[in-house]
Amino acid sequence: MFIINSQTSAKLGQSEKLWSKSFIVLTASYLLLFLSLQMLLSPFPAYVKDRFHPGDFTVSLVTSLFALAAIGTRLAIVPVLRRVHRNVVLFVGLLIAAVATILYGLAGSIGAVLALRVLFGIGFGMASTVMPTLVSQIIPKLRLGEGIGYFGLSTSMAMSFGPMIGLSVMDGLGFKPLTVLGTLSVVLIVPLLLLTRSVPPQPAKTPVHHLEHTGEPVKPPRYINRKIALPALLNTLLSLTYGSLLGFLALYGKEIHLGQIGLFFLFNAITVLIIRPISGRLFDSKGPVAVLIPSGVAVFGSLLLLSYVHSLPLLVVSALLYGLGFGAIQPATQAWMLRESPSTSHGAVNSLYYNSIDLGVAAGSMLLGIVASHTGYAVMYRWASCIMLLFLVVFLVGRMLSAGRQSAK
Repeated sequence: MFIINSQTSAKLGQSEKLWSKSFIVLTASYLLLFLSLQMLLSPFPAYVKDRFHPGDFTVSLVTSLFALAAIGTRLAIVPVLRRVHRNVVLFVGLLIAAVATILYGLAGSIGAVLALRVLFGIGFGMASTVMPTLVSQIIPKLRLGEGIGYFGLSTSMAMSFGPMIGLSVMDGLGFKPLTVLGTLSVVLIVPLLLLTRSVPPQPAKTPVHHLEHTGEPVKPPRYINRKIALPALLNTLLSLTYGSLLGFLALYGKEIHLGQIGLFFLFNAITVLIIRPISGRLFDSKGPVAVLIPSGVAVFGSLLLLSYVHSLPLLVVSALLYGLGFGAIQPATQAWMLRESPSTSHGAVNSLYYNSIDLGVAAGSMLLGIVASHTGYAVMYRWASCIMLLFLVVFLVGRMLSAGRQSAK
């Protein structure tokens, strides 16, 4: 029986503290960053259509070019973070995102708008890679799933309230005041972080030749390894279905003559906000199986039900189910990837995690859009539900292969 004195106990309690000042401020800063994105994401296509009258493909580039620029930046920024201080990368990224946002309303051509979308994607990609890395450094290892769950509420809240704020400001004041509000949301992050001194210090680099107590040489971090490839793939499959919601839910509402279709995102947000911290604690105590299997079934049921929706009550049930599954899977896959990686590679891991989301959303919009053009939106959502069956198969096969490799050692 081990006896822990009061001093040791105090240190243990301090080391397990989750709600530190840095954690709260970084979570709030991430909310502001994603709020700037989400406030402009929904009104932007309508503004471009009304202002420049481009074709539908050109309008789609407003979203896809931003996503591609963010993906490319996250890939490129990983080796940069090994040479450049991450604070420099963070604040330069925030500056780029703020400048691009304020210039949207001044752009005089569709080409200039698309160029600014690429510029914003670069700045957003830089900042959205560094911030989760900072947070993963200060979350206690044994509470990683719970901490990521709470941190992820920032993006969930931005996705819930950002579009409503953006559309309201757009209707009441116009597009230029909306760009000012989006810029202020980004700019506010800088004094918030600096005045509260909430950025944790840069960890010391571990030399490759350094030996651990086991005598094994420490290997340099890799961007993708076998252990994190599976959760990254699962996150991409989930994001494929979310891409179908972002791209076609409003059009589906018109097809089935359901004017309140937008309420899907509101009720989806309710269960996301509830389930994220719960699923994080469940992941910490029970592991990925207890979270991902029931959550995958919930998303499957949601999308299948959505394909048969013709009334508001069924829409609400579908939305609640989707939020239940989506809100549990995302923080679980991120925590899984971080848990299987050394802290020195958390920047690369977070980059891969967010790239898997952007890739899934972009691919889901395009691929399921092709399905919708040939079959209609209801059938498209049935195909989207089948993606979650694939999600479950991939997860179970991946776990069996992993267990087989462990037993063979």
